[in-house]
Amino acid sequence: MSGYLLVKWLHILSSVVLVGTGFGSAFYMFFGNRSGSVAAQAVITRLVVRADWWFTTPAAVFQPLSGLWLAHAAGWPLSTPWLLLALLLYAFAGACWLPVVWLQLRMARMAQEAARDGTPLPAAFDRCRCWWEGLGYPAFVAMLAIFYLMVAKPAWD
Repeated sequence: MSGYLLVKWLHILSSVVLVGTGFGSAFYMFFGNRSGSVAAQAVITRLVVRADWWFTTPAAVFQPLSGLWLAHAAGWPLSTPWLLLALLLYAFAGACWLPVVWLQLRMARMAQEAARDGTPLPAAFDRCRCWWEGLGYPAFVAMLAIFYLMVAKPAWD
């Protein structure tokens, strides 16, 4: 296997890990937050934070590095319209994701404390949840658009 194909395979694999972990985490957080169970929310938020550190973050770092390397190796200038749009969408998704990480840490801490103390979640948890969801939807749509651009490589002349 050539170096290019190896990096391309790792790039595709890490994109699946990135989007898959994000979607799975979002699914469990979304429904866990609507369960009414503080104990469930404490477990889910803790595990979502863990998944972000173990899977999402390494994949999120690897994606632009491998993508830029692949573009260079293939001879695509960064000004190629589909590639430039993919990079801009990735930056947009990242700009949404960074506050989400902070929100998840806050939510996990609040849920752990409420579960430990046997108290309801504070109102701040719901505010964080709303922001978490509000930032997650556009980031996920951006990632789906990037998948399309990576596969179709549309020629917009």
